[in-house]
Amino acid sequence: HLMGQPVSAAYTLSDMARDVVGLFDALGIDVAHVVGASMGGAIAQTLAIEHPQRLRSLTSIMSTSGDPSLPPPTPEALQLLMTPTPTDQAGYYRRYVQTWKVLRGPGFPLDEARDLERAAQAFTRGLYPAGVARQMVAILASGSRKSALASVRVPTLVIHGDADPLVPLACGIDVADTVPGAQRLIIEGMGHALPITLWPRIVEAIAGHVGRVQALPVD
Repeated sequence: HLMGQPVSAAYTLSDMARDVVGLFDALGIDVAHVVGASMGGAIAQTLAIEHPQRLRSLTSIMSTSGDPSLPPPTPEALQLLMTPTPTDQAGYYRRYVQTWKVLRGPGFPLDEARDLERAAQAFTRGLYPAGVARQMVAILASGSRKSALASVRVPTLVIHGDADPLVPLACGIDVADTVPGAQRLIIEGMGHALPITLWPRIVEAIAGHVGRVQALPVD
């Protein structure tokens, strides 16, 4: 990937977007307001590109267009991604706390206080490092959505933190500038996380976006 060569993957973002469409079909949902964060935002963007008729609106949070010219993660955040996750309980707990200290950033004590509890829940649920690795490869293999996003007509809101070490702010601005008519919300101090104290602001932004779209006439 770093040398510009194609990446072979078991599945891509397009496959995961089709999974979402399959879920819609199974649940009897013809059209939906779709919100995705991080890789979920990339999948949501892919839905808007490849299955626009199934989206009423799109909210892309802390995601990128995949344009290779955009700024990369910070070295510290990149190292976390590239280092295998420990599978023993104590090691996993330490890595979990370390990971979110880097990705979330400082100033969110409510989340910090819950990190060990969340780590325990994740560990008890079960770890599958191979699946995480395949997801990363899927992102790389899917390439850039930059040119395709320029053709998206789904009403779009882009939310991004200005302290994101994994997907820098420039990536969110790029998505908002590329999708015609997209709105954007930049949240000061937010890293690559959704801290508890910011939930009201994020929820209000998404609800406002959905409300404005709902008020529009349906083609």
